[in-house]
Amino acid sequence: MTLKVVIVEDEKHSRQTLKSLLEEFCRDVQVIAMASTVEEAVKVLSVYSPDVVFLDIELQSGVGFDVLTQIKDLSFEVIFTTAFEKYAVKAIKFSSLDYLLKPIDLDELQQAVEKARVRMDTNVYRQQIDTLMQSLTQESNKMHKICLATTAGMEFIELQDVVLCKADGSYTSFVLKNKTSLLVSKHLKEYEILLADQMFMRVHNSYVINLREVKKYIKSDGGYIIMSNGMHVSLSPRKKDDLIELMKRL
Repeated sequence: MTLKVVIVEDEKHSRQTLKSLLEEFCRDVQVIAMASTVEEAVKVLSVYSPDVVFLDIELQSGVGFDVLTQIKDLSFEVIFTTAFEKYAVKAIKFSSLDYLLKPIDLDELQQAVEKARVRMDTNVYRQQIDTLMQSLTQESNKMHKICLATTAGMEFIELQDVVLCKADGSYTSFVLKNKTSLLVSKHLKEYEILLADQMFMRVHNSYVINLREVKKYIKSDGGYIIMSNGMHVSLSPRKKDDLIELMKRL
């Protein structure tokens, strides 16, 4: 199947470079239109029916997210592009959406295109976009929901329902308040970084915990934490002072 692509990018050189990379190195891709402003993008997307839109986050006429808010029927996949690793990128990660850092790496571009080719679940995608837009409107960068890509599909979880994240090899297990768990094919380190300013903390090589779900801190036996669900979590000695300081802020 040929993927019909629209590129939204305000720099002419970047538009042409991305178009060339897509058509020369990505199989069965056709760039059907390009736009350089929010207004142009909205007009183009009202005329064309692309499968995938490459959307620059920062445009001279606004931000790429302004395009999404003006499109009623998001029937296409979005792959964001940006030159900056900023807050918006964190919101994208919370939504499990794809983004590419400029200058665009060819291997990453090809992977993103293939993922978009096989994904295309409109209902799930709509929820991912909703999660993204909610994240972007939160005050003080505080997120309420995270999208987790599991073997069964996408799961949309309220952060307040997460008790802890546990390392499971190169995977991460999310343990929830309802006593269920979700296995996600990403390393715990990624969630340590993603959740660091959401009152989550890595207290051990194997655990990132929700500080709001800490029930007790036990000093004996080397120090450990009892969570709200009764789980005992080991505490690295070098993390003790940081834990106590963060708990005081709750």
